Amino acid sequence: MPLTAFQNTFAGNPLDRASDRRGDKNWLAGQLADPSSLGVVLWNGRPLVEDRDDGLQIAYLAGRLLAELAGGTPERMLFMGLWKETPVFAFELTGTADPSEAALQGLGRFEELRPVAARLPAPEAGIIATAKSMFDWHRRHDHCSACGEASRIADGGWKRVCPACSTEHFPRTDPVVIMLPYHGERCMLGRQDTWPPGMFSALAGFLEPGESIEEACARELNEEAGLHATAVRYHSSQPWPFPSQLMIGLLAEVEDEEGSPDQTELSEVRWFTRAEAADLLAGRLQGLSAPPPLAIAHQLLKAWVEEGA
Repeated sequence: MPLTAFQNTFAGNPLDRASDRRGDKNWLAGQLADPSSLGVVLWNGRPLVEDRDDGLQIAYLAGRLLAELAGGTPERMLFMGLWKETPVFAFELTGTADPSEAALQGLGRFEELRPVAARLPAPEAGIIATAKSMFDWHRRHDHCSACGEASRIADGGWKRVCPACSTEHFPRTDPVVIMLPYHGERCMLGRQDTWPPGMFSALAGFLEPGESIEEACARELNEEAGLHATAVRYHSSQPWPFPSQLMIGLLAEVEDEEGSPDQTELSEVRWFTRAEAADLLAGRLQGLSAPPPLAIAHQLLKAWVEEGA
């Protein structure tokens, strides 16, 4: 059951992570050997999915098949947690050849996560997002940052340990503030030249060391659009597995409507009334578009529009 009434895509992973058991190698081995254990597979970040009568879903494989794919090495194996009493693992395949046309033929197909996430059941999107972020972290942090030695996987894939200096390394999550600035009955959206033509979205930036969430919001608004925040309130958060951000969604009241784009992060900004923002969400503004419902920016704009209803 969600902790709040609102849940973004990629939130809501339903598994009991059993983090207190991960350090027990014998227990993990027993979970993988359990005949009921299940596995999800990714290939270069793409999940294996299949069509069912009730729609798209993860193509779950037997845990023993994942063990065979791993070939006795835990490097690309991840203990995801427990679904009630059923152990769930994840495994990532790499390389240029599509495994669904070879070893996994007939068991599903690999799809890019971003376009299929909205079609997956919400809990399954959360499971895959967790696995994708973890495997990205392993690929990017396979050497010790303290001494440079190749590190080894531990705790079911949730930690890496350096065999040379014993430094322990844990997965990182990069916090990002994403905010919708508003003044009275109008809100501001911005766009970058790299985005699809006509798409406007909320403003965002990484939280820096020594900053509170509110301070980061105020700084980013000022740097990107010349706005001065007077009040900041939390809406919701979203794990964003591209590769591993936590989007912290905010609504920020600003003191005036004098903002302008910095031409570095943003190429253009525009103010929208609530009615115009509603039309933007509904696709009724010719030549303009909002982010898709998958993105927390869409949900922030929708929440602000509904406040005035």
